[in-house]
Amino acid sequence: MLKEGAPGWRALCPCCIDFHAHFIHREVFELAQPHSVSSCFGQRPLSADNPRFLGMLDPHRQVDDMAARGIDRHVISSADVVASRAWAEPAEEARQARLVNDMAADWVRRFPDRFVGTFVLPLGDMALALREMERAVAMGLRVANLPSNHRGSYLGEARYGEMWGAIEDQALVAFIHPDGVRDPWFQNHALWNSIGQSIEEVKVMSSLIYEGVMERHPGLRIVMAHGGGYMPYYMGRLDRNATYRPDTMRNLSKLPSHYLRDFHYDSCVYDPHTLALLVRCVGADRLVLGGDYPFGDADPVGGLSALEPAQQAAVAGGNAVRLLDSGGGN
Repeated sequence: MLKEGAPGWRALCPCCIDFHAHFIHREVFELAQPHSVSSCFGQRPLSADNPRFLGMLDPHRQVDDMAARGIDRHVISSADVVASRAWAEPAEEARQARLVNDMAADWVRRFPDRFVGTFVLPLGDMALALREMERAVAMGLRVANLPSNHRGSYLGEARYGEMWGAIEDQALVAFIHPDGVRDPWFQNHALWNSIGQSIEEVKVMSSLIYEGVMERHPGLRIVMAHGGGYMPYYMGRLDRNATYRPDTMRNLSKLPSHYLRDFHYDSCVYDPHTLALLVRCVGADRLVLGGDYPFGDADPVGGLSALEPAQQAAVAGGNAVRLLDSGGGN
C-alpha cells in the first residue's frame, strides 16, 4: 500500500502503470510443468492452486491486488518462467499461444481501464508467429511478450528478422522477459533466478545490438525486464573492443554503449542504489515501473523513493503512457 504523504510524484503522474505483471493460462501452465526447469531438475512440479498464483488466474483477484498496491493499470504478460510453450512442436506451440492471447484479450475486454494486454508468439515457426501476431493485433493487443531466446536461438539472430520488421512497421512495443535458465550450474541456490535472469538479459541485448537489429530498426521500442540485468553497468569492455577487436563492429555504426538508450527498462532491480545507477546510465525517461506481480515487491512504487518526484512520476506511469499511446490502443 502506498504511504500517505509520500513525495508529490502522484500529482505529476497521469496513471500509475506496472509494466511487469503476470497471468497464466491454466491449461498451458499444466502442460508446461513436465518440461519446466523445476521438473527437469527433480523438483516437485508447481500447482496452479498455489495461493500465490491466484491473481494470475483470476482478473478480479488481480484488480483487488492492484487497488491494494495503488496501481491503476497492469500490463499483463504470460508468466513464461512457469508456463513456457517452447518445449512444444510448432503446431502445438501455436495452439497454446492462441489460448494465452485469447485470455489476455478477454481480460482486457472485461477490465479495459485496468489491463493492457500483451501477446506471445510461437517462435518455433516464423510463419506461424507472424500469423499469430496479425491475429493478436486484430484483437487489440499491441505489446509483444518475448523470451530472451527460443531453444537457444537468441532474438538478434537472422531468423527473427521478419518479426522485428513487423513489430517496427506496426509501431508495437516489445517486452522481453527471460523464461528461465536450464544450465544445471544455475539450479544450485536458485541462481537461475537471482543471477541467471540478469545474464539472460545481457545475452539477448548483446544479440540484438551485435547482430544489427537495433541498427536496422531504429523505430523499435523494446522494454527489458529486470532493468536490463547487468548490461547497463558494464559497457566499458564492449566499447574497448571497438578499438582492440574492430571485427566486433561489423554490424554497428556507433559504440555498443550508445545503444543502451535505444532500449527501455523496467524498475524491477530490488535495490534503490542500483535503480539510481540505472537512471544515471540510461536516464529516467527510459524507465517504466516493474513490480513483477505477484512475485515482486508488494509496493513497487515505494521502490522508486530514491528518485526525484518528477523522475518517480515518469517511471511510475508517465513513460508507460507515452510508450503505449504511441503504440496505439491497448
